Amino acid sequence: MKSLRNICLAAPLFFLLPLHTSTSPASEDQPSTRQYNAHACVGCVVVVSVIEQLAQVHNSTVQAAMERLCTYLPEKLLLKTTCSLVVHIFGPDVIKLLRADMNADMVCHTLEFCKQDPGQPLCHLYPLPKAWKFTLEKARQIMKKSLTLKYSRSGSDICSLPFLAKICQQIKSAIENSVPFKDVDSDKYSVFPTLRGYHWRGRDCNDSNRLAYPGRRPDNWDIHQDSNCNGIWGIDPKDGIPYEKKFCEGSQPRGIILLGDSAGAHFHISPEWITASQMSLKSFFSLPTALTDELNWPQLSGATGFLDSSSGIKENSIYLRLRKRNHCNHRDYQNISRNGASSQNLKRFIGSLSRNQLLDYPAIVIYAMIGNDVCKGKIDPVSEMTTPDKLYSKVMETLKYLNSHLPNGSHVILYGFPDGTFLWDNLHNRYYPLGQLNKDVTYANFYSFLSCLQISPCQSWMTSNKTLRTLTTERAAQLSNTLKNIATSKKFTNFDLFYLDFAYQEITEEWQERGGQPWQLIETVDGFHPNEVALLLLADRFWKKVQLQWPHVLGKENPFNPRIEQVFGDQGGH
Repeated sequence: MKSLRNICLAAPLFFLLPLHTSTSPASEDQPSTRQYNAHACVGCVVVVSVIEQLAQVHNSTVQAAMERLCTYLPEKLLLKTTCSLVVHIFGPDVIKLLRADMNADMVCHTLEFCKQDPGQPLCHLYPLPKAWKFTLEKARQIMKKSLTLKYSRSGSDICSLPFLAKICQQIKSAIENSVPFKDVDSDKYSVFPTLRGYHWRGRDCNDSNRLAYPGRRPDNWDIHQDSNCNGIWGIDPKDGIPYEKKFCEGSQPRGIILLGDSAGAHFHISPEWITASQMSLKSFFSLPTALTDELNWPQLSGATGFLDSSSGIKENSIYLRLRKRNHCNHRDYQNISRNGASSQNLKRFIGSLSRNQLLDYPAIVIYAMIGNDVCKGKIDPVSEMTTPDKLYSKVMETLKYLNSHLPNGSHVILYGFPDGTFLWDNLHNRYYPLGQLNKDVTYANFYSFLSCLQISPCQSWMTSNKTLRTLTTERAAQLSNTLKNIATSKKFTNFDLFYLDFAYQEITEEWQERGGQPWQLIETVDGFHPNEVALLLLADRFWKKVQLQWPHVLGKENPFNPRIEQVFGDQGGH
């Protein structure tokens, strides 16, 4: 077993995960040592901040605040157990330092979760004390005889300590006996929601039959069983005609497939997870599900969402609109998105797309790599950005792959890049969730902290450097033009090809007409991704544009939809 530090940062300090998953390329299996240390620093600062603010909100001791945080966490995925272990080990140190009026930055630098490398700037979230070096030395003197610090500096395995061995073994056994993670690049359909299950692609209706799955053409009109999982099968006793033939033949069924990044997967971290004043026993109910979906919520996304919106707006996903248009499309959705995905690494996971040219219906494929070709976390991100030539090469490679896998009559739509200057313009002077209680941390401070640690999900736009933001926008426009040129000049045998601009300005204006503010369309915690409202407004804009310009892409409205509802109800649900 790894040292306890690794265990501590694997479960309850879940705040590390969003930063890793949103910035790490899809090709990376493990973060580098530098990335790991940077995420450890962010995780420590966030958790210590939450503990300190919980004590402030509830007028309690730091010890009581730590215990309160652990009681909020669910038992699933060992979150509560591991939290208790973290409190047992690091709690006394945190208490000593917070009692000495050290802030979260100081605590985490003292405990060496945060480190200042020689010649590098000091990374901090909160305003620095005037005598930083003196205060840090004072903190280290407080901790001079700390068991925790002794072991963390020596690199020893804390789990080897006799009084911790038993609980460490319990955690190790629970991890080893837990449900194994599926191969995230699998093209298999599942009856399980997370771990790339039916939150990501239509639910399997016959797990024992590999030839039964959403999107396929019916086997013998599904007289005896539902081979395409759309919930329509059997024979009408009145006339002996199979229901699938009667209701779906000639209705032009089609599925929706998204090739996307973390925005398409709907990356989301609940603000309640890091806002002390909003925390309760209910706050973390969805955390285990989120973790097993890589902190993504494809079931609520703009392209493939199938659940009712949690945001309360009336707009639906593209999939739900396709299903409403033709109930024969039931369950035919695939969200082939990855955190950190870009045109340059799509090849590594596009194989998880499931479509058989001979057996399956056509599909609408949306190519939406909208950020990571220009969003880089390096200090000098411009040199790392994808060039128009490299984008052209990779997109053509992707389109050739699609042409060899999609059934004839499919459609592919290339999404352009947004102008990400709206991030800084709308958020930089607003208080970040951790800064709302004491009015001491803005998004500008948060962006600077991530940038200093070189783990910003988009150093190129999440920066005070206006010149860099402008250069990034110019490159994004160049890449959008490349996609537009491909769409207008290239032809393929199995699909037609289209281009759509990323309509963020349009949805912002629409949202403001409804009385909203632009910042309300951005994810609160990461300050980067479009949130659920933005994704559904984008889906609405997508639908209206396609319906106006290329209505054949969406297929016909099925006149038998009321009869399908009458005979099959909700068609087995999702």
